[in-house]
Amino acid sequence: MSGTDNFRDLTRHVSTHLASLRTSTPGVMKAFGELGRAATAPGALDAKTKELIALALGVAARCDACIGFHTQALVKLGATRQEVDEALGVTTYMGGGPSLMYAAGAVAAFDEALRNAAASTA
Repeated sequence: MSGTDNFRDLTRHVSTHLASLRTSTPGVMKAFGELGRAATAPGALDAKTKELIALALGVAARCDACIGFHTQALVKLGATRQEVDEALGVTTYMGGGPSLMYAAGAVAAFDEALRNAAASTA
């Protein structure tokens, strides 16, 4: 884990740099966005379940930015800390110690996203 304590800043930083890719490779970025929307659209699984899967994969892949983006999405979708914790438990089961270390970061990111959401509605 990169040692970040501020996932909001991390996701803003990444988003800023993704903007240049949107300019230089608009077709790729548009297709990626469309893929993301299609993959997370409600179907047999609801959007929240799909985001929990995405968070689990972000943890397994050791992607701090993925953790940041997906925890923010989970807060917007009304995920509970217990739902996140259980998804991370499965991730740890499947990914062992490295996943457990990133799961700790995912908990921090989810808690941060909850605080940020609460602060923006206050």
